[in-house]
Amino acid sequence: MSHHDESKQSILALFREALRGSDRDFARLDLRRAIPLLAIPMVFEMGMEAVFAIVDVVFVARLGPQAIATVGLTESVVTLVYALGVGIAMPVTAMVARRVGEGDRNAASTVGGQALLVALAVGLLISLSAPWFAADILRGMGAETAVVDTGRGYASVVMGSSAFIMLLFILNGVFRGAGDPGRSMRALWIANGINIVLDPCFIFGLGPFPELGVTGAAVATTIGRGVGVAYQLRALSLGPRVRLSRASLRPNPKIILDIMRLSVGGVGQHLIGTASWIALVRILAGFGSDVVAGYTVAMRIVIFALLPSWGFSNATATLVGQSLGANDPARAQRAVLYSGLYNMAFLGLISVVFVLWPRPVTALLTDQDVVLRYGSDALMIISFGYIFYAWEMVLLNAFNGAGDTRTPSLINIVAFWVVEIPLGWALAYPLGLGPRGVFIAVAFSYSLSAVLAYAAFRRGRWKTVKV
Repeated sequence: MSHHDESKQSILALFREALRGSDRDFARLDLRRAIPLLAIPMVFEMGMEAVFAIVDVVFVARLGPQAIATVGLTESVVTLVYALGVGIAMPVTAMVARRVGEGDRNAASTVGGQALLVALAVGLLISLSAPWFAADILRGMGAETAVVDTGRGYASVVMGSSAFIMLLFILNGVFRGAGDPGRSMRALWIANGINIVLDPCFIFGLGPFPELGVTGAAVATTIGRGVGVAYQLRALSLGPRVRLSRASLRPNPKIILDIMRLSVGGVGQHLIGTASWIALVRILAGFGSDVVAGYTVAMRIVIFALLPSWGFSNATATLVGQSLGANDPARAQRAVLYSGLYNMAFLGLISVVFVLWPRPVTALLTDQDVVLRYGSDALMIISFGYIFYAWEMVLLNAFNGAGDTRTPSLINIVAFWVVEIPLGWALAYPLGLGPRGVFIAVAFSYSLSAVLAYAAFRRGRWKTVKV
């Protein structure tokens, strides 16, 4: 067998092991093997997150613009629930990873149990209250009366399923911290697969299913998420690294307070990014809807291209947490270096494609000439910062993995609120660069974020955070 064939078989074996789930000790495994074993299933998990947002719109689009508006407006509100879920999952991942790295699986299981209690408490609070205000929320988002009448049921069901959303995010944070991303990936595969199958059944009333219109999309999504959560709970009851038991589910006020305290920074990171996105769209809106459409298309391509990078950055969080738990900060630092280099190589190749051929890539999502022109312009300019984005993603998640959620929040405030928004406005209007000024501000601010993150990382305070 040639060396090439041996390498190919080795890569395929690594890929299979990553998707199947590995029982290796990631706190001590060779980093060149540990990073891909963790990153590969995380890439597929992030892909499923993206698909969730697309599937409902694809089917609902057949019901007309009011139904699409219902989905769009409701999702913009549910983004706040996502922010809570992601923000709480960050410290949960860090705390579980730290306990696993210490070799204390009972303590890791206790953190997992407390994370479940937090997810249930926060999720049920939203699920039991938000549906009563669904119509008012839609009106508050500027929905027309026809959209409110059409979408009241959809919004009520989606907001009523917030407990499932919280559980999916937070329990997947437990799996990632434990070094078991294969199960978090499968939970989303199951949830999304059921959603894809049931969506047309409940929307259009296929076979024995009732025809519920746009509300059917919410019912299908909720059932899918519910089954995904059932899989998570079963896996955690049998898990090799974190195993839920009656003892681990007994309320522990100290751990619960630690999760909530650290989650403030995690939620803040998500909301800061969301707010800056809204502000930039508002600046671009002054140049007309074609510009906003072009920017939206470009950012969808950018976000899709970044999904594999989230795999590397999430793997970094797990490895940093477990390495610090094993009292090996030098290994945690090497994990960041390797992940950053992997990510830089990947995004470097992507940036070459986007910079040289932005128009053909943008044309995959739109054929409207004006939208295509602005979209390809945005894609090319933003892609010049990809090398910096690679390090920004890895470094910020390294802080999160160490349990330092405050530093990324401060960096985001400076990069996006203090710099990006004012710079985008100044370049676009007073300096006369138009929409290109906003695109340049996006590339610059993410690059600045990477530089600030590197400076903070070099200081090393993250190595001494207690979680």
